[in-house]
Amino acid sequence: MRLKKTAALLTAAALCTVLTAGCVTAVPEENTEGKNITVAISSDTGSMDPAGSIALTYLSYSVSALDELLTYNEDGEIEYRAAESYEVNEDSTVWTFHLREDALWSDGSPVTSADFLNTITRALDPASGSGYAVYLFPIENAEEIYNGEAEAGTLGVETPDDYTLIFRLEEPCVYFLDLLRLPVYTPSCAKYADSVESGWDRDPETSLSNGPFCLAEYVPDQYFVLNKNENYWDADEIKLDSITYRFFDDTQSMANAYEAGEVDVATSLSSAVMEAYEGAEDLLVTDQIATRYIYMNLNVEPLNDVRVREAINLAIDREELCRIVGSDTEPTYNLVAKYMKDKATGEYFVDGASRPFEEDVERARELLAEAGYPDGEGFPELTYNYPTLEMDSDTAQVIQEQLKKNLNIEIKLEAQELQANYSTRYSGEFDLCRMNWTADFSDPYTYLSMLLSNSTYNCSGIQDEVYDGVVEQSNSETDPMKRSELLHEAEQIAVGEQFYIIPLYAMKSVNLVNPDISGIRQVAASGALEYRYADVAENQ
Repeated sequence: MRLKKTAALLTAAALCTVLTAGCVTAVPEENTEGKNITVAISSDTGSMDPAGSIALTYLSYSVSALDELLTYNEDGEIEYRAAESYEVNEDSTVWTFHLREDALWSDGSPVTSADFLNTITRALDPASGSGYAVYLFPIENAEEIYNGEAEAGTLGVETPDDYTLIFRLEEPCVYFLDLLRLPVYTPSCAKYADSVESGWDRDPETSLSNGPFCLAEYVPDQYFVLNKNENYWDADEIKLDSITYRFFDDTQSMANAYEAGEVDVATSLSSAVMEAYEGAEDLLVTDQIATRYIYMNLNVEPLNDVRVREAINLAIDREELCRIVGSDTEPTYNLVAKYMKDKATGEYFVDGASRPFEEDVERARELLAEAGYPDGEGFPELTYNYPTLEMDSDTAQVIQEQLKKNLNIEIKLEAQELQANYSTRYSGEFDLCRMNWTADFSDPYTYLSMLLSNSTYNCSGIQDEVYDGVVEQSNSETDPMKRSELLHEAEQIAVGEQFYIIPLYAMKSVNLVNPDISGIRQVAASGALEYRYADVAENQ
């Protein structure tokens, strides 16, 4: 698809000041047949195996290529995909899903219950590196299997026939349907998906899809191409013939590529683009259901002292931080995303309770002195690891300057490639580490679960029985208002009493979209753009 310029686009002179030259990536051969779009996304990271170590690449791929059992649309209504119906027993511990008998893999073979079980069993092997394995733990014996304390055959998942999938839970889980959109609950073809290390997930011959599009080409660190899956059960509703995702190392390069007509959609751009394209029909600004924050490693002194953790939190001026970083950010004092809705009230969840803490530099200095570091004296130099992205670099410098000014402590900055930053965090080899979490499903548990003692995303050594108990209690509370109270209580413990993290800001997603593209939706859980039902004007 060729980009059609509009009168509202930036002038060449403005572009020179806003969009500087960036890294160049290989360009796939343009497909002039049919309806095709090209989407610019961030650098290639993580596995494309739903049972593996998931990062940005999988999230872009899966939203168009994989069908979950069911999901929720923007109106909060169930949208059946791989399943056509389900039933649950009276105490909500046995969930039975009936799969579509007309669902086929992209090679024409049937999608069966064994393919769903294949992902689950592989994800429960710690060697797979799945951070999402923790969300399988509501299933009978799943946690024990993950920890090597039970045999795989004891897992509470049954496949009585090819089109029936039964989950037996340890106890009621009120958000179980929300979990079904997570990678570990999506299928992987048992014929080919054998290991996260075999490379099946990036080979078009073996990386089969049960969704609207399937992998046609993958060039590491450059791009991947998805073609329409002609065997898809709902193929008549899919208008595009292909989607090409191109990787870029920085947002400036993405914006340049859009302006040059090399891509049709550029996502998660800088606030400078939002300001430069103000009023243009290309500009699409959406709320990200995400939080940018910092992990503190409790295994590192003096971060094992709650007074130090509180002091650092209270000493950061988030309003100033956001003014410097960009107008697409807003201060946040919570772990749960600022724009996540509370299903019980329909309002933003974070607005249902008082702010976990208030910034207070004088109190921060008092706390640091109580911890044995008056005016920062004797405080060890800590290292902050963060990705080499413009926003994160700006954030790091502001944090460094504020903590020096307000607490007289030294923070060493260490920028890393995005994949290296992920690896550093997962290994626990850090003092302070940048974290960004976009909601995987529409429930605060997607955030609060990451701080549980048994969480596969708990990278900072948190072991808090009180916090664990409150979160566990919320899992089976069926009264929505009482459950919200428990979730607020848990967040207050983690963020306002123990200060396990340093929340920084919420974000708007700044996107440029060719006006000739229609039908782009937002994923209700995360706010991300979804292209499976997109279309292109006939005159292209």
